[in-house]
Amino acid sequence: MSAAAVEVQAGDLRLALRADLGGAIAGLWHLGTPILRSTEPGHLASARQSACYPLMPYSNRLAYQRFRWQGHDHTTAPNFDDNPHSVHGVGWLRAWEVVAHREANAVLCYRHAPDAHWPFAFEAQQVFTLTPHSLAVTLAVTNTADIAQPVGLGWHPYFPKRDRSHLHIEVSDRWDPDETQLPVRKVAQAGIEGEVSCLRFDHCFDGWHGPALIRDEVFAMQLSSNLAHLVVYTPADKAYFCVEPVSHVSDAIHSDDPTALGLRTLQPGERFEASMTLDIDVL
Repeated sequence: MSAAAVEVQAGDLRLALRADLGGAIAGLWHLGTPILRSTEPGHLASARQSACYPLMPYSNRLAYQRFRWQGHDHTTAPNFDDNPHSVHGVGWLRAWEVVAHREANAVLCYRHAPDAHWPFAFEAQQVFTLTPHSLAVTLAVTNTADIAQPVGLGWHPYFPKRDRSHLHIEVSDRWDPDETQLPVRKVAQAGIEGEVSCLRFDHCFDGWHGPALIRDEVFAMQLSSNLAHLVVYTPADKAYFCVEPVSHVSDAIHSDDPTALGLRTLQPGERFEASMTLDIDVL
């Protein structure tokens, strides 16, 4: 097992982390049954195969690997196969440091120096806290640059698709994407309700209220966050689906008003913290 693999336990729940693989969650289990898509930490090869990884300093797509910020043009390096956009920021691509590890709690940190993937310095921290019935995670970014920078946060959890996997989520609007998954049109969405096998989403949603209810024949879960947007991905040909709390609409930085779409402007020394909690009942 990697020296950067960390495990915490509370009651019948076990959480495994891989700090060196993007600060990712390798797996979350209840008595050996996966709650998230889970891989034993010693067998995990990349954050993209993990149970969950952090999204920062932006979520989802950053269009065509370039953006303009406060009068200056910047580029971001390709980071997701042959995708024409940069995807999910830099945190999931970098090694994090384990700075604290207790029986039911772990803290990971990452320090970013300006590079081809992101032009501004920042520090990030993830705190994982396990109880016998829940997993709570916080993700915080502090701007350590001497100028303001745009920041968005989120998570990319993967849930196993079971025979009776079902979603109930209160949202108000859906962003329909173009063929490259950039949002182009906002339309009303009267919530999300249905069996996952019948849903066909790869969208960002506005107006997320209350917990996302995720239920199957094994678990009843409530996913909550202090973030107001959600990405839902329900691929027909995969054995998983994703319900992703995020702070901003995909590619918000290219909109006329990024702040209105949830992107934050962090001044030097300013900190932005997000939280996510998964409450778990065994059926």
